[in-house]
Amino acid sequence: MDERNIVIAGFMGTGKSAVGRELARRLARPFVDMDALIEEREGRTISQIFAESGEPYFRRLEAEIIEELAARQGLVIATGGGALIPEHNRKRMTDTGIVICLWAEPEALIERLAEDSSRPLLARPDWKDHLRRLLAQRRTAYLRLPYHVDTTGKRVAQVVDEILALLRQMNSRGPIG
Repeated sequence: MDERNIVIAGFMGTGKSAVGRELARRLARPFVDMDALIEEREGRTISQIFAESGEPYFRRLEAEIIEELAARQGLVIATGGGALIPEHNRKRMTDTGIVICLWAEPEALIERLAEDSSRPLLARPDWKDHLRRLLAQRRTAYLRLPYHVDTTGKRVAQVVDEILALLRQMNSRGPIG
């Protein structure tokens, strides 16, 4: 039985946390949301971390969590949207786990994130344009991830079904779990 971690990555708003949580439930695996773990350990929100300590500090925390989680097995992990942009983080997760990148069309992301005030990178008047620029900047890094599932117009259950089908294809011995 394959015990590698299953890592759900992708841009903000693609559904990483919701999909990861449901995937973990279906596979009876522990679920780790990296952003929630960072907030718990820091005792403050991601927005507060960005405001008080800056993005570079937050990215160092992410890298530390990646090292810690990559050393474990059998988890379903939802990364933060920028966690696997740095090559060393991406390599660490792809070397030790099955990394699946969720994707969605920019307009779908804008619709999903329109009422979400918890995203520090979008806390600006031109947030829609900034989202498009940020997505374009990160696209190459996301394309380097080995597996992709488009979440545009899909419910969480549909996305999880697609991921489970992908995992079954990858593991000829049966479902990963």
